[in-house]
Amino acid sequence: MAADNTTTALLVIDMQNDFVLSDGSMRVDGGLAIVPNVIKAVDVARQRGFLVVWVVREHDPQGRDVELFRRHLYADGQPKPTSKGNKGAELVDGLVIKDEDYKVVKTRFSAFFATHLHSVLQGAGIDSLVVVELDYKSVTVIVDATAAATPDIHAANIYDMKNIGVVAPTLEEWSKSSC
Repeated sequence: MAADNTTTALLVIDMQNDFVLSDGSMRVDGGLAIVPNVIKAVDVARQRGFLVVWVVREHDPQGRDVELFRRHLYADGQPKPTSKGNKGAELVDGLVIKDEDYKVVKTRFSAFFATHLHSVLQGAGIDSLVVVELDYKSVTVIVDATAAATPDIHAANIYDMKNIGVVAPTLEEWSKSSC
């Protein structure tokens, strides 16, 4: 199924220093390895005229908006992961938010929980997403431009998503496809 470039958005989620770099306080194994593919996916999406949405975590440096189970990370002397204004909250090198893109700040795992993401996507006429889902007609997760805590968890996540109808191509397959 071909994607209408005016109704499709690419969501780029958590590609921040604290999640990606080897010394990041919230490092996800495999995050650094996918950066080149994420850069390429963003380029392809922009070439196709897709809306690019950057979903980032930015927390209050005192941890007042952090999940209860993470508040200890914001105690005095701690690194304060993805705190607004800190280097760890910045996008990794090579990823740049452009004027035509949109940025959503989240404070929880879901990009949709307690954010205005769904309203923004609806307002822009978006009905298909590349990467995540929430009642969208078409959802695509680019397998080699996503990562999880371990390769086994990543494979299990992709398996689960495929079982509910998510399309999961490689970057090369997606780049060559019409959607």
